Amino acid sequence: MLAEPQATSADLLFDLSGIRVRVSAWFWLAAGLLGWNVCQSFALGDQRLLLQMLVMWIGVVFVSLLVHEMGHALAYRNFGQAAHIVLYHFGGLAIPEIWGRRHLRPVQRLLVSAAGPLAQLFLAVVIIGLLKVSGYQVPFPIPAVGSLLGFNEGRGYTSPLAYAFFDFMLYVNIFWPLLNLVPVPPLDGGQIVREGLLAVGVADGARIAAILGVVAGGLVAWWGYARGDHFLGIMFAMLAASCFQSISAGNTPWRRWN
Repeated sequence: MLAEPQATSADLLFDLSGIRVRVSAWFWLAAGLLGWNVCQSFALGDQRLLLQMLVMWIGVVFVSLLVHEMGHALAYRNFGQAAHIVLYHFGGLAIPEIWGRRHLRPVQRLLVSAAGPLAQLFLAVVIIGLLKVSGYQVPFPIPAVGSLLGFNEGRGYTSPLAYAFFDFMLYVNIFWPLLNLVPVPPLDGGQIVREGLLAVGVADGARIAAILGVVAGGLVAWWGYARGDHFLGIMFAMLAASCFQSISAGNTPWRRWN
């Protein structure tokens, strides 16, 4: 599920800061399906506005995931290991060019794993800062936190597209990286836990991280189903099941890269 997909002639290929990027043709469809319901809720039956919202959502997901994977790839480069990026139906991967030949230390691997979500959260902070300086309300994805921080104060938006753009950007660059930091292998949070345990000398760190992944994944799956987010529930249920299977088989699901 999390492996690199096969290349096709329909893939988009380009370089960014010397890093090769491949966007699978299925990425665009998956992003559109993922945003269909939220775009419908914004469009309120206006089909033209729905199409505009959907194109904007796909663009936001593309830029946000590219920022995430660039964080991983640049961290790899900082430690002397080249990497390329693949965006596909399940998100993105930053893949070392020479797998297995250059072994980073656990602390370095931890920093590589953390660089992706931190890059997205930094982007969100920049957006929030620009909105506050401009005097606009901040559509924070966690309403209670937004109210506590005073993000509801300020000017409203005259354009529904402008409001939706900032809502999408903050949702994808705050809520998604926070979910990615849940300690469930092979998400970034699970890799951070594993590498942190190995860095402090816990030899069985991979197995402990997998056990924690079963618990954390099960809790997030239950939370997703409880709030009606069936995609989230299914995804974390599958991740928790993968962790459980890895414990039984005596291995761990780490070949996801980042």
